[in-house]
Amino acid sequence: MKPRPAAGQARPRTGARVAAVQALFQAEQTGESPEAVLEQFLRHRIGAAPGEQGFEDGRVEEADTALFARVVRAAATRPEDLDQVIASHLAAGWAMGRLDPVLRAILRAAGAELRDMGGPPARVVIKEYMDIAHGFFGGEEPRFCNGVLDAMARSLRAEEFHKG
Repeated sequence: MKPRPAAGQARPRTGARVAAVQALFQAEQTGESPEAVLEQFLRHRIGAAPGEQGFEDGRVEEADTALFARVVRAAATRPEDLDQVIASHLAAGWAMGRLDPVLRAILRAAGAELRDMGGPPARVVIKEYMDIAHGFFGGEEPRFCNGVLDAMARSLRAEEFHKG
């Protein structure tokens, strides 16, 4: 699973979020704990490697490792609650299991960041994860992702959307 690399300068915070999505995807697909996958990423998949370029072979060349770890750990905290938050913003009849696994990982990482971390404004979080969604998908998935993320942000961070 690797996104199309973004053009332009390195963005360590975006790299952290891409790595978090990849780690959550890997943990779900392999059944490994998110903490074990986090450690693997920190040792082997984040940072420049001789002869490697950017996201090749799942490598994230530049990433804010502290943000990466916070997002993965936040998603691993109360994962059933997080999935319930996400599922409550899906259309009627849609279950989490029906989502593409990469899309599920994007929603989990973004949802964890919106739910648990404070941090940047919700609109910034949405934009970052939308950039990631566009890196992985070329069809309707980014639009679907945007709708779910916007609804989640308005629910989890309502105060940001009701400023006078």
